[in-house]
Amino acid sequence: MELVIRGADVIDGTGQARYRADVAVDGGRIAAIVPEGSGARPTAHRTLEADGLALSPGFIDMHAHSDLALLRDPDHSAKAAQGVTLEVIGQDGLSYAPVDDRTLAQIRTAITGWNGDGSDIDFTWRTVGEFLDRLDHGFDGRGIAVNAAYLIPQGTVRMLALGWEDRDAAPAEVERMKALVAEGLEQGAVGLSSGLTYTPGMYASDAELTELCRVVAAYDGYYCPHHRSYGAGALRAYEEMVALSREAGCALHLAHATMNFDLNKGRAPELLTLLDAAIADGADITLDTYPYLPGCTTLAAMLPSWAAEGGPDAILARLRDDAEAERIRHVMEEEGADGCHGVPINWDTIEISGVNDPALTEYIGKTVAASARERAEAPWVTARRLLLDDHLGPTILQHVGHEENVQAIMKHPAHTGGSDGILNGAKPHPRAYGTFPQYLGRYVRELGVLTLEE
Repeated sequence: MELVIRGADVIDGTGQARYRADVAVDGGRIAAIVPEGSGARPTAHRTLEADGLALSPGFIDMHAHSDLALLRDPDHSAKAAQGVTLEVIGQDGLSYAPVDDRTLAQIRTAITGWNGDGSDIDFTWRTVGEFLDRLDHGFDGRGIAVNAAYLIPQGTVRMLALGWEDRDAAPAEVERMKALVAEGLEQGAVGLSSGLTYTPGMYASDAELTELCRVVAAYDGYYCPHHRSYGAGALRAYEEMVALSREAGCALHLAHATMNFDLNKGRAPELLTLLDAAIADGADITLDTYPYLPGCTTLAAMLPSWAAEGGPDAILARLRDDAEAERIRHVMEEEGADGCHGVPINWDTIEISGVNDPALTEYIGKTVAASARERAEAPWVTARRLLLDDHLGPTILQHVGHEENVQAIMKHPAHTGGSDGILNGAKPHPRAYGTFPQYLGRYVRELGVLTLEE
């Protein structure tokens, strides 16, 4: 054999108890697993003495934002060093395929906070298949560092069919979106994602989403929604996604399935009861979470959806207009914008984690409220200026999680690990580099919330 890892405690991912074994690798693949005492021990050109160390298959990051990072770094150590060997990308309804020239420019601006502006990337693709080919043949044909599975982004598909308009899709537009989804699945995508607190995907009705999910089901894919609320309407939003997917006959994977903000403290059991009932009734449902309390997104995502109608240029125009900016502030601070999950924004919980303009780095690592106090101005004045000066680029950490909810959800049998990691900005969320060590170190070894087999 090429390699033998000798005397490891094998934890094979099935949930069964660990067992001591030699694992032989040949041609880059596992060729044999020989439990201790079960026969002749394999030999190899190279032997690694594991001596009781834990050995497992690579981890699957069910929610990753490495869409461009995979093309930047041939080692991709942010994930490879965690033991991740497969990332699911194309998340939250916004990514870079399928696109045309118009939508590609808009997408690059809209999610610059997630992936950078892409000025260092040669966007040679337009279809899903061309993007996957680019991943396969990156870095002079050597391919990317880990495996990748792609979800067709529903918001991007809606951009192609009807732009950034807040209205129901016409029948012909629904048919075009269905055709785009089918084409992407035929070309190698594994399902469909949505970002239902992000524009323009959030403008879609349940009926529209159900029609797209019927296509996904026909290709044996799955639907992965960032649903309509993780705050004031969280349980209703989960119920909506369960009902929608069941109506379409489509497998459902709930993205970063958290219960956040003060009004949801201690309410994870209500979510799990809902899921258990649906699963017991035959629904195919899984979910992922990250093992941290803060969330992470862009500052622009906090805006009300009506402020984003028309796309990034329209957002910036509204922010420049004093009357429109005051209207945005009122909704965000006093009513609770849909972009902030229906909860009035608390600027003390909004920490700037990254900016594109180096001249703005003084804001990084501080909350919007703290930066505003330094300048003796209102927090909205600070936030508005940041959005304008950085062209919607700032990323944020949002400190709104609850430890009891995090622990309850990760113990559910349908739970999987997902980093939701944004590999952009000077102070990125630690989940981008630390999700799987955090599970293994804090929640297995230190707290005993999970067993190592789990």
